[in-house]
Amino acid sequence: QVQLVESGGGLVQAGGSLRLSCAASGRTFSSYVMGWFRQAPGKEREFVAAISSGSSTYYADSVKGRFTISRDNAKNTVYLQMNSLKPEDTAVYYCAADSITRTVVLGRAEYWGQGTQVTVSS
Repeated sequence: QVQLVESGGGLVQAGGSLRLSCAASGRTFSSYVMGWFRQAPGKEREFVAAISSGSSTYYADSVKGRFTISRDNAKNTVYLQMNSLKPEDTAVYYCAADSITRTVVLGRAEYWGQGTQVTVSS
């Protein structure tokens, strides 16, 4: 069983930055693939980024070059550094975990956090 708790969301102006954190419980964090998803009002949840247990990274085209995913296995935490934020990045951001990369990227991860709101004003 893995519990995920996101933090770091908030209100920021366009062009600004935020760093999201996702703290995970459990002693096997380092073996999990971790991902970030987002869901804007009236839209489906979409993949943002993922990082494998070996720290390979994957990004949605819409965030490449602006967002960076990283992990600190000693702290059981995964981060999403978001730069050059745009109003269209406004959404609830969710952390996800699973043992299989494809499962995470496809949005079928076993474990999910409750989300943190990110609002980007124009």
